[in-house]
Order: sequence, then structure tokens, then C-alpha cells
Amino acid sequence: MQQQEIIQSAIQASINDPKALEILYRKNKPVFQQAFKTIYPEIKENPIAQSWHERFNVQEEEISWGTKNEWMLLIAGAFFTGLIIKMPTFLGIDQESFLSRNISLAIIPIILLFIAKKKRLSVKTILLPVTIIIASAIYINLLPQSPKSDTIILACLHLPIFLWSLLGYTFIGGKLKDATAKINFLRYNGDLVVMSAIIALAGILFTGINFGLFQLTGVDFQPFFENYIVVWGPASIPLFSTFLVSNNPNLVNKISPVIAKIFTPLVLVTLLGFLFALLSTTKNIYQDREFLLTFNGLLIGVMAIIIFSVTEATKSESTKFNLVMLITLSILTIVANGIALSAIGFRLFEYGASPNRLAVLGSNILIFIHLIAVTKQIILLFQKKSGSAQLENTIGYFLPAYSMWTAFVTFILPLLFGMK
Repeated sequence: MQQQEIIQSAIQASINDPKALEILYRKNKPVFQQAFKTIYPEIKENPIAQSWHERFNVQEEEISWGTKNEWMLLIAGAFFTGLIIKMPTFLGIDQESFLSRNISLAIIPIILLFIAKKKRLSVKTILLPVTIIIASAIYINLLPQSPKSDTIILACLHLPIFLWSLLGYTFIGGKLKDATAKINFLRYNGDLVVMSAIIALAGILFTGINFGLFQLTGVDFQPFFENYIVVWGPASIPLFSTFLVSNNPNLVNKISPVIAKIFTPLVLVTLLGFLFALLSTTKNIYQDREFLLTFNGLLIGVMAIIIFSVTEATKSESTKFNLVMLITLSILTIVANGIALSAIGFRLFEYGASPNRLAVLGSNILIFIHLIAVTKQIILLFQKKSGSAQLENTIGYFLPAYSMWTAFVTFILPLLFGMK
């Protein structure tokens, strides 16, 4: 039984006990709210249920700015992140090489610790991800300084994704079988992207104003800006966004569904146009390596949009139009992924195995299988033969597979190919 179903049963059992309901709510607010909305039609005659219904539907006007301890952790985390990024300057080492290996290690562990503190996770729960992060930091920095090595470049590119999966493990409290918790993590990712984009735009505006004002006074603001603001500012955005989203779960609640509804048809039209252009272009995806890599990047982006749109669609009842858009986009992406897989297979057969081909092949196979499973569930949801819970289970079930593949590319592939 999934966590949401457990909480639904607990709500029904405790519907006449206000204290028990409040304790249940504080343990996991997002899941409680979602579970309550699901079963509300069955208990809507109960006065206590009506009170909770009003509680969830009254708009919160004030933004929660957290506690003093959270702000201390936030400031310390932001300072520590910037300090790691400034290390090449302090130590006189190559900045590009250092940051390519350590930028994710400067940002993600701080967010992980903040989430662990926010969720009051036990030391036992976070011991595994913290240990793996420390081991990953040692491993990635012990790899040879070889800028032309494909396997090392791939390791540096896949390490942030692997570390993000450890963040996901922490977010769900180590409950790998809890599909609802995994979906909540994906929703957190969507909210994080939206909030980070808003803060980044505000930061750009703030920077422009400062440049303009200091230019009027004749003071050269650029050195200070490049040495401090550019380092500490952007690196702190994900942490500060996490802080805002975790303290105000409804802050971007209305923005994310709008973005999903707008971008789904736009991405659909773009992908359809791209596939038609692919038929008429002189470029050969089977021969042109750069074109194939760009094509794969597009597919990963489209897959992210589909997952983001689906997680938003399962929050409330989707219209038939939205589901048709998602089904069409998913089918087109499956077709495009099939083309990419055939091109990668051709290059493997023609030119032999290489780190890049194996890495791209593995990720494409995972996306292809996942897409087929998700599309099947969306069609069943459209036909009302299945519910959103089954769709969420299908999405969440595949997430550990992506984590394992990024771990393979990061840690095993360089060893298999002798760091070449």
C-alpha cells in the first residue's frame, strides 16, 4: 500500500479526532493534503472534514520566511558554496578543471543537508547519501587531469545527475518504494526550476541597476561584481529557492500548472516541425555525430517536459485536451527516440564501441522504455481504465534506474576504457 493510501485510511479512521488529524498533517503536509482532497467527496458531510476543506482552500496571503536556525543554515550554506567555487583562486589551480569536477559538489550537498534538517531526518537516513557524496568527491578529484579523455568528461557530466539522485533519496527519506514521495520530489524539481528562474531574473535586474548607479558615480563596480556577486549569487540560487519552496509549498502552485499547459502544446509543435525538417534536411543523423548529440539533447529536454507536465496533471483532474496533448507528445517522442536509437546502433555497428556511444545508448534505452510505460498509463487514464496513482507509480518506478546508469557512467565507464 502506498503512502498516500495509508494516509487516506488514517484520515478516515481519525476524522472525528482533531488532534490525531493535526499530528498526521504535520508529519507530511503535501501528502496529507493530496490524500484529503482525494477522499473528501466521501467525508464531505463531516463538520471536521468541512473545516479542513476550507483550510486547504483559503488563500495564504503571507509568505513564510522560516526560522532563525534555517536562516543561519542558509547563510552558512551559501557562504560555504561560494568558498568552494573560489578555491581555484585561493589555491592557484586551474579553475575550469576544478569547477567541472566540483561545481555540483559545492551546491547539491548543502541543499541535501538543508532538506534533511527541514524534514528532521535521522542521522541513519542521511548517512548513506553523505558517505557516497564524500566518496564521489574523492573519486572525481583523483581522476587524471586529461582534458581530452571522453570517459572523464562523461564522468564530470553525469556526476551532478547522480548527486541529484542522492538528493532525491534524501527528499523521500530513503523510502525507495514510495511512489508518491518520488512524485513529490519531481514536483519539487519543477517548483525549484520556476523559483530559480524568477530569482535569477530578479538578480539580473538588480545587477543592471547597480551597474547603472555605480557608473553614474564613476566607481568601477565590475571587479567586485566578478569576484564576489558572480560567485556567491548564482551558486546560492538553488539553495535559496529550496528554502522558499519548502517553507511555502503553495508559492508556485499556480505557476507550474500554467507553464505545463503552455509548454506542452508548444513543445509538441516544435518536435513535430523538427521531425518533418529531419526528413528534408541534408544532414544525416546516422553520419553526423554532432547532429546526433544535439538530437539526443533535444529528446532529454522533451522527456523532462513530459514528466513535468504529467506530474502537474496528476495533481488535479486533467482535461481531455491536456491528456491528448500529452499522449501525442509522448508518441512523437517515442518515434524520435526510436530514430536516435537506430542511429546510435548504426554507429556502434559501423565504428565500434566508444564511451560516448555507450553512454548515449544506455540513456536512450532507459528513456525509450520509460516513455512507452508512461504513455501507456496516460492512455489508460484518458480512457478512464486507470487512475493517476498508477501513472505516478510508473513514473516513480524508473527513477532509480536513471540513478544507477549515471553511477555506471561516472564510476565504472572510466575504468572499463582505461580513462580514455
